[in-house]
Amino acid sequence: MAADLSSFQRHDSAVHNIFGDAPTLEVLLENKDYQFAHEAGVFIPSDNEDTLYVTSNFITDQETRQKRTQISRVVLPKDGSKARAEEINPPTVLPLPNGGVNYLHGIVMLVDKFISRPFNSPNDVVAHKDGSLWFTDPKYGSEQGIRPPPRLPQQVYRFDPKTNSIRVMADGFGRPNGIAFSPDQKIIYITDTDSTHGDGSKDESRVSQIYAFDVTDQPFLTNRRVFAMADVGIPDGIKTDQEGNVYSGCGDGINIWSPGGVLLGKILIEGGAANFCFGRDGQMFILNENKIWVAQLGGRTKGALLNI
Repeated sequence: MAADLSSFQRHDSAVHNIFGDAPTLEVLLENKDYQFAHEAGVFIPSDNEDTLYVTSNFITDQETRQKRTQISRVVLPKDGSKARAEEINPPTVLPLPNGGVNYLHGIVMLVDKFISRPFNSPNDVVAHKDGSLWFTDPKYGSEQGIRPPPRLPQQVYRFDPKTNSIRVMADGFGRPNGIAFSPDQKIIYITDTDSTHGDGSKDESRVSQIYAFDVTDQPFLTNRRVFAMADVGIPDGIKTDQEGNVYSGCGDGINIWSPGGVLLGKILIEGGAANFCFGRDGQMFILNENKIWVAQLGGRTKGALLNI
């Protein structure tokens, strides 16, 4: 199923550089049995066939009533044949592999607490070029009944595997969620999805913002400012492209802002998108719970992480 050009909403003429002359949007895969495409969106390029990994929303076991999530591997053939999804059954027990997960042997626990107090429920993580890992820690896990009550404020942390040190980098959030660096890693973007709670309730008087910070050499985060607000739903997953434009999965699809915070356009998808990832040559894979959509943007649009 393909969408027409009305799915590409233009708020600023500069979005033409992103969309290109003839963008397309179509359903790549659909699973009517359960919401298989909720988080992750890990694209792995290869000479033979590309691969996309996704993780599901919560699945409740009918016998035990326990919640679990499912990893799926999506094969993207280059010979023109259809994409196919394969459920992954890890050799070790991974009850809730939510996001990009190494499901094979050799998984190592890096950090699970701030000094002596356990994290609330780490949500999103991004790697810095110095090897450090930056991540958000909202209280969604407690609200969803899979984690104990929080013992820490809802903050953003930096873990340095070289020294095993953990630092608080930013606080003052309602529910910090998505996190991404600019291409030069001088700016970090952090979403605050406080208007949507873990039990599914919403309060539109609470924030659904993206904040930007400058990253100093020490490192510290300075010059906190509101970068953008999602007008529909919340800004969940967040990415940047090679040119520094900022993308976020929101309640109406993918919202796109310039490096200066100007809303350039949207890729409209009914039901919105929690997360997404760039592929190659202008591809974007959008996770829409029961569906994975693929948008073909302009060939010069490249994600900052892979730059392909």
